[in-house]
Amino acid sequence: MKQLMVTGGSGFIGSNFIRYVLNKHPDYDVVNYDVMTYAGNPDNLKDIEESKNYRFVHADIDDYDKVIEVMKDSQAVVNFAAESHVDRSITGARQFMLTNVVGTNTLLEAARSANLERFLHISTDEVYGSIDEGSFFESDNLVPSSPYSASKAASDLACHAYKTTYDLPIIITRSSNNFGPFQYPEKLIPLLITNLLDNKSLPIYGDGKNVRDWIYVEDNCAAIDRVLHEGQIGEVYNIGGGMEVENIEIANMILEIMDRPKSSITYVKDRPGHDRRYSINSRKLHNLGFKPEFDFSSALEKTINWYTENVAWWRRLKLKQEDHANEA
Repeated sequence: MKQLMVTGGSGFIGSNFIRYVLNKHPDYDVVNYDVMTYAGNPDNLKDIEESKNYRFVHADIDDYDKVIEVMKDSQAVVNFAAESHVDRSITGARQFMLTNVVGTNTLLEAARSANLERFLHISTDEVYGSIDEGSFFESDNLVPSSPYSASKAASDLACHAYKTTYDLPIIITRSSNNFGPFQYPEKLIPLLITNLLDNKSLPIYGDGKNVRDWIYVEDNCAAIDRVLHEGQIGEVYNIGGGMEVENIEIANMILEIMDRPKSSITYVKDRPGHDRRYSINSRKLHNLGFKPEFDFSSALEKTINWYTENVAWWRRLKLKQEDHANEA
């Protein structure tokens, strides 16, 4: 593989993946194709922006001509481009449908004219909905609960249809909740950490008993890389960390590591349609020889250390959030 096109590569997981690929495959050329929404941050890849085998293209995935211009010289595409914050989808669903459904369709249409070896679509465990007991397998029905997860489920189905109808070399991954360096501070773990660093309270939805399966972002990147190279075309692969934790437990762990009192927690009104528990079975991925390297507690401590050492990175983002909220 000579050129890899990564859409949404300036976001949280995308930037971590690009850095992972350049370290693991130094002979690859990586093109980062990103429109740079609020979640796209040039600082995420500042350390590699001058690398000879890295190139940035500032463009929208819904720009067919630009997409095909980059895609025609690429052997593989990894599509991270997405609107991904559930709370934002509840208050403004339209942009999620435009980016996650229409944008993915533009990429698929362009792929029909390109000579790709692989088109890897990055999805989420949220497309399955909530489960009280057991875990979801890749063959289970998609029953999304939020506009965000509905838009991702729609894009998954579009990918499946283009594989079936046009024989495109499509593979889909569905990851559990990621955490780690460079995650936008509106998401749960960086929000709690940065709030404590700013001496603010920790907002927890409802009773805090909602369960998520967590995976450290570096493990997720390694899993995506394994699927990209060894996964079977036409298949879906769940990527779980095997670390199911309640939200309130995460808050308490962060308080303990950062030596702050439990009185820092504030319970807030639950969000609409809040799924109770996510859980996915990753046996299919493990059969490719992949197992997560990081356990939750040590990865959480690494993440806390990163945000503590990179205050300037996240504080700029939180100030932008506050300015936007004040304007609204």
